[in-house]
Amino acid sequence: MNANKVYDLEERTYFFAKKCRLIIQTLKKTIQNIEDSRQLVRPSGSIAANYIEANEKLGDKDFKFRLKIARKEAKESILRLNFLEI
Repeated sequence: MNANKVYDLEERTYFFAKKCRLIIQTLKKTIQNIEDSRQLVRPSGSIAANYIEANEKLGDKDFKFRLKIARKEAKESILRLNFLEI
């Protein structure tokens, strides 16, 4: 593995949330898509927000807690993306 490789998760999580919103804009306006879209916007943005908060940690415990929340929100986002009629 390349030890010098940079993983800018702050930027990547931001672009993930942005891409989710772009996908939502292209969907047919069915009742299912509207509801799943609403439920996708929140967790996808929360991933980025919690990662940023983790980097501004108050301690190691807070850092781990914020990362766990970001991971949980990522899993929910994947579930919601799978529900969408793309």
